[in-house]
Amino acid sequence: MKTFSAKLVTFTEKVLTRRKIRIYKKKKRQQAKNPVLDWLEAFLWAAMVVLLINQYLFQAYQIPSGSMKDTLLIKDRIFVNKLLYGPELLPGMAKVPGWKIPQRAEVIIFENPTYISQGPVFDIMQRVIYMLTLSMVDIDKDENGMPKAHFLIKRQVAQDGDVYIQEQGNLLIQARGESAFMAENDFKILSGTEYGNKRMIDPSEYPVFRAYGEAYTLREEGLSIPASVRTSASRIDSVVYKDPLEIDMWRQKKKFEIQPFNTAASARWRRASETGYYIPENWVLPLGDNRDNSNDGRYFGPVPKDKILGKAMFKYWPAARIGIIR
Repeated sequence: MKTFSAKLVTFTEKVLTRRKIRIYKKKKRQQAKNPVLDWLEAFLWAAMVVLLINQYLFQAYQIPSGSMKDTLLIKDRIFVNKLLYGPELLPGMAKVPGWKIPQRAEVIIFENPTYISQGPVFDIMQRVIYMLTLSMVDIDKDENGMPKAHFLIKRQVAQDGDVYIQEQGNLLIQARGESAFMAENDFKILSGTEYGNKRMIDPSEYPVFRAYGEAYTLREEGLSIPASVRTSASRIDSVVYKDPLEIDMWRQKKKFEIQPFNTAASARWRRASETGYYIPENWVLPLGDNRDNSNDGRYFGPVPKDKILGKAMFKYWPAARIGIIR
């Protein structure tokens, strides 16, 4: 009868022999494999890892415009934390809960509300290629060959329960529970947030916007335009950066003055200048730091939190701009 130690030796030899045979067979299979197939397999595995990381953890993006200057510049490459607010199970589909909700003053990436999709198949293909190439290749382009703005990167300036208006391009916020509007810079001090909001329009240009808005309505209604208004409005072409919201506000006020029964014009004027815009529950207001050169929530409205895909975390290129995004 074999002793325990002898049985243990026999068992160990069998295990090691089987392991050696498996390793030998694996080497043989690798030697027999076509080098091209071997390379392709390695590439597919690497691609799968990149996709998983990009889809559920961190994704690379390239900044396409100057709307977040000086926080983010054109062609900056950044990583976005997608796990924080909850990733999508598939690109564009079934977003799952995250660890936290977006906070005021954070730089967020979200689906552009004005983007016109070419269909779910194209969207998934575009996002897969974009992720695999770490934002180097974007097949979703417009008629001029420029990438379409499928996603936007802005700062969450206001949130659900807030009311906001603009006064000559400057944001005023009435936070939830407050009874009065407060200038954005004052509100940042009160709320303990810190970020830059750059202006490019000189305050002296705002009379031009008012005159242009009034002249537009007078011409639209077939009425004569006073010489002083016409002269001031004619300067509009010399203004590099314009404020369409300010122009429209004065258009609506003049329309209401001409047509006191025009309740739609009255409502738009008062909302833009007095009562403000309310942000509903589970929505946020994203704005660009470079206010006078940004297509943001002032134009397309607040965005739902479940459309926020991640938080901008880190600039990784160019090398001189590597750093945390604040």
